[in-house]
Amino acid sequence: MKAWIVLTVLNLMAGAATAAPQIDMDYVHAEKSGGETTVFFKGQSIWAFRNPAANLSEEEIARHLTGDALFERNFSDDPNRFEYGLGPVHNNTSCNACHAKDGRGALPVVPFNKEWVPLRQNEAVFLRISIEDGVKKPKTKENKFGAPVPVPGFSDQLFHLGSLGVREDLPGTGQAQVWMKYEKSQFTYPDGDVVELRKPVFKVTGAYDEYFDSVSGEMKSRLYEKDVRMGARIGTPMIGLGLLEAIKESDILALAQRDLSAEGVSGKANWVFDIEKSMAGDPYPVSLGRFGLKNNTPSVLHQSLGALRGDIGVTNYAFPDESIAGTPLYEAYRSGREPHAGVEATDQVANDIVFYSQTLAVPARRGATEAEVIRGAGIFHQVSCTTCHQPSFTTGDHPIKAFANQKIYPYTDLLLHDMGEGLADGRQDFDADGREWKTRPLWGMGHTQTINPRAGFLHDGRARTLEEAILWHGGEAEYSKNKFARLPKADRSALIQFIKSL
Repeated sequence: MKAWIVLTVLNLMAGAATAAPQIDMDYVHAEKSGGETTVFFKGQSIWAFRNPAANLSEEEIARHLTGDALFERNFSDDPNRFEYGLGPVHNNTSCNACHAKDGRGALPVVPFNKEWVPLRQNEAVFLRISIEDGVKKPKTKENKFGAPVPVPGFSDQLFHLGSLGVREDLPGTGQAQVWMKYEKSQFTYPDGDVVELRKPVFKVTGAYDEYFDSVSGEMKSRLYEKDVRMGARIGTPMIGLGLLEAIKESDILALAQRDLSAEGVSGKANWVFDIEKSMAGDPYPVSLGRFGLKNNTPSVLHQSLGALRGDIGVTNYAFPDESIAGTPLYEAYRSGREPHAGVEATDQVANDIVFYSQTLAVPARRGATEAEVIRGAGIFHQVSCTTCHQPSFTTGDHPIKAFANQKIYPYTDLLLHDMGEGLADGRQDFDADGREWKTRPLWGMGHTQTINPRAGFLHDGRARTLEEAILWHGGEAEYSKNKFARLPKADRSALIQFIKSL
């Protein structure tokens, strides 16, 4: 790196108002974001997230490609078809539908002449649901080790689609209909620039247990009760999951021990139910959460096979029961039909999907030697983005040897942080409260809207640009957001240019 560029970065660091944690500044010019697993492209590419890790063996690449076909498979609710398994309620028909080209999903388009639009087929967003009493309880087998409490008669996820015969009154609908609109607001910078922000708002109608209460004159459902919490989730990028799985637990927990009180930051681990430990007979199957928007799953297997059963309705060896088993809707649907066929995905299908999800490569950085990008890297540190978006780790052991002992640059601490009321969904998820979210990895960010031009950022896809995403930061991130807002416009642009280089 040229000497004058190094001095520029060091000067920016020295100008920070509060001393940030010590960061390995090699991230400024690092190109191999995924270590030796990294793949390279000339410029931006719609295929940037669709490649096996570069250091896999030929046999592993062949298995990855098998998993790729399964990831794109549209499952069917017709028992006579080989793709059978869909439903009886679901949010989508394939993994790829929520993770377009293995990238981020997009929110529905709201026409100018409509206020609300329904969630239909192939939407990349759905609602998590649970009931809350506000009391923190010890993790026990009875409460599924601290898991969210499902809404009675429903589940912990709201399924807006249904197979033929699930709802005679509303064909094609699952447990209920879900509608979305946007609320808009403005952020004004100290220099007078104004940015419009938007937030998706959801409402639910047509619940399968809905009835008219003649006393109150209202439509009632267990889903409409005041103790029910709902939180939107949108499809996130699939890249680098095996590498995140390979980060040593001790390194993540060490980050949680840092004293970041000067910035109002306190990273926190989420200890969650572990299906692999449970299947192995562990009496206390709890592990460190790494995946999901609130770190609510501990492994790629748990995350992938949970989504296969949950989002699509395809049962598998890890999750063999239907997501709505035991509910009145399910019992009515099964009445008079042939007995349930059992687990719908073979162990081989399930494991190939997991392997594919683990082995998607991270693309290399672009423009890492450009002066403006390097200047933005220094500003990224100056405004304390690196406090939570920890630039680098060195991985430990992993069953897939390609991921072991790799220097990687994911830009996450894999911890929970209070992100403020503006991003809160009010739902507890194991140790995560309603305002806490995982620090999302930033690697590959610059390809996101090349892969899916309508892709949105943050947990519910509300942010159309990286700038909007930054401006939604609150809570523990308020300190950094305010420092960003006070920057000259050219410096804000340089910081975003750096993020787009990742």
